[in-house]
Amino acid sequence: MLILFVSFASCKSTKVSNKSINHLSGKTIVKKNKDASLDQLVIKASMFIKYRGKEDMPNINASLRMVKDSVIWLSFSKLGFPIAKLKVTPEEVKFYEKIGKTYFEGDFELISGWLGTDFDFLKIQNLFLGEALLNLEDQKYQVNIVENNYELRPKKENVLYDIAYWIDPYNFKIMKEEVRHVEKNQKLTILYKDFDKINESLFPKGFLITAFGDLQTTIIDVSFKNVQFNAPLKFPFKIPSGYRNIEFK
Repeated sequence: MLILFVSFASCKSTKVSNKSINHLSGKTIVKKNKDASLDQLVIKASMFIKYRGKEDMPNINASLRMVKDSVIWLSFSKLGFPIAKLKVTPEEVKFYEKIGKTYFEGDFELISGWLGTDFDFLKIQNLFLGEALLNLEDQKYQVNIVENNYELRPKKENVLYDIAYWIDPYNFKIMKEEVRHVEKNQKLTILYKDFDKINESLFPKGFLITAFGDLQTTIIDVSFKNVQFNAPLKFPFKIPSGYRNIEFK
């Protein structure tokens, strides 16, 4: 199930040396990142997902349909056969899988448990769109140039978690972000490898999620293909009868 949230990989950007990167303020970098954010409202794409965790799972294909700020719908298949569906809205999460005949209807506890850190609708949406999980405008940042990227770290320390962003100096998209919960001994790293320019908009080719925890390490590798904007969409979802509810203890 964790495989659902993987998928992010990124933009082929022109690499430059540290010497040729302009030294910009954190405020300027955040503004340029916002200006580069995806402005498409309706997204349709195919996905290829690899999942490695406590129990490695076979690679699968998925279909993504999204209306920004409204609904995220995923249908998973293996060898052309549908095996699971997921529907996420700002209010709830619905999921079912055919192999074990289980389903879930509820809040974001399911997804947060999969990824080892708190997730809500906006974070999931931003993950797929190649945007920062948290609002960059909420902080002031210390800026360094590290490995040909701008490294942003909040000037004000957060008592709950440490966070850092690495932003491409060419297209100002996020190349990597890391969230560390010190008390919980958890770390989530999202790596965006490349971005394609589609209809004048930058969309990630895919992403790599690595979640470290006390009990296990989970790696989700997602690649996008056949990305379309503004295609007509439907979101069919009906939990089959006789399925067992997934319960948290």
